[in-house]
Amino acid sequence: MNKKKVIKNIFIKGPITSDFIAKSIESHKTKKIIGAHELFLGQVRSDNIKGKEVVAIDFTAQEKMANKICHDIKESIFDNFPIYCIHIYHSLGKIKGGDVCVFVFVSGPHRSDIYGVLKLVLNEIKTKAPIFGKEIFNDESHRWKVNNNHD
Repeated sequence: MNKKKVIKNIFIKGPITSDFIAKSIESHKTKKIIGAHELFLGQVRSDNIKGKEVVAIDFTAQEKMANKICHDIKESIFDNFPIYCIHIYHSLGKIKGGDVCVFVFVSGPHRSDIYGVLKLVLNEIKTKAPIFGKEIFNDESHRWKVNNNHD
């Protein structure tokens, strides 16, 4: 019998803390079939745009749709690569410059199994998930974040 997997909520209100990241990594100690982990931390940059500094990004999302899309991305990876775990977390709300807003964690049996998978997951999230960021500037003005190829 095929058990239907639950769609998990990837969203965290506020920044993703180092304590949360450490606990997530620590929880994998008991999974002794895993031999390699790769993780990505996305941090809010204080870019300077036309003489104004980005002091925060206010993240919003179409949460139900984004959770489903991220679930489907994970299932596709599990179907095509020898990966044991994929965890995706994204902040919602106003996240200050320097704070972590994205945490993606991939685990598999060997390092060669996970290389490249994390990049694939991140690119899929970036291009498919309806997650939006409004850049807040030091003069309190704002604009919707414009993503580019090197983000």
